[in-house]
Amino acid sequence: MIYRLTPLLLLLVACDVNPADVVARQAAKSVVRPIVQEKLPGVPPDLVTECLIDNMSAGEISTIAQEAATGISPRSTEIVVATAQRPKAIECITREGLPLILNG
Repeated sequence: MIYRLTPLLLLLVACDVNPADVVARQAAKSVVRPIVQEKLPGVPPDLVTECLIDNMSAGEISTIAQEAATGISPRSTEIVVATAQRPKAIECITREGLPLILNG
């Protein structure tokens, strides 16, 4: 099993990607996506989740990622809603999500 992970880890290191960051982002996505579905119905949840994660600080991602194991808290919802109001997040959501919404 380890021999299968080695190429992935080498690729991550070669790309200057911290494996812990990748794991935290994945865990955070599992918390952010249901919040997006609840608070922003009708938008493409995967794309919006990506935009929101991309516009969170490392601390925010860490906070949310910890809740992947314990369940969604009001704090996570607050972080997601606040992030969705940031200009860069709105720009990303509009740029990435609007064509999907318009084209059905």
